[in-house]
Amino acid sequence: MTRGGATRDVTETPERKCIATGEVRPVGELVRFVVGPEGGIVPDVMGKLPGRGIWVSADRAALDKAASKNLFSRAAKTKVSVPEGLADEVEAQLARRVVNLISLARKSGAAVAGYEKVKDWLSQEKARVLIQARDGSERGKSKLSTPYGGRFIGWLTADELGLAFGRQTVIHGALAAGGLSSRVVEEAARLKGLRGFDDGARRRKGKVAG
Repeated sequence: MTRGGATRDVTETPERKCIATGEVRPVGELVRFVVGPEGGIVPDVMGKLPGRGIWVSADRAALDKAASKNLFSRAAKTKVSVPEGLADEVEAQLARRVVNLISLARKSGAAVAGYEKVKDWLSQEKARVLIQARDGSERGKSKLSTPYGGRFIGWLTADELGLAFGRQTVIHGALAAGGLSSRVVEEAARLKGLRGFDDGARRRKGKVAG
């Protein structure tokens, strides 16, 4: 119950205000930062570090603005140092996060890699998320379509997907429905903003993550 007697929706998504854009957005679309022990800004991609959170949209332009316009110090209400290449570091951390989550999905049997296996999952309507390497052949990638109402992730590299699936490189991957897949989609959407990737939802029936 709230103070006025209304029932609170416990499923409501938490929201925070971006210090760069001034927009209030769901926390899944933002990156949390904290002030470290030595007064430097530290990315908290996992959202678990102690301290008061400072939130910035998962967008390279927003992060660059926050760093260059002294917005972190303003939000922290004290002088803080911003490491050089902050946006690049956040991008790298988010990429590792997505790779690790896909790897966990693979180990649980909820992810497959390789053209034939992905094609088979799509034909059986088992795949809910299509993943394709950004540096893969466009001709080869065009032969597979996102499942209707599903999601598409296309901004990881073949090397990154290879790490996720325990191979040297991977071009095609797919995720089954489930909680872990939802987490992959959410984290991939944040990574997309840092990479400034826009595939234009070309040819695909589904939706891009985010």
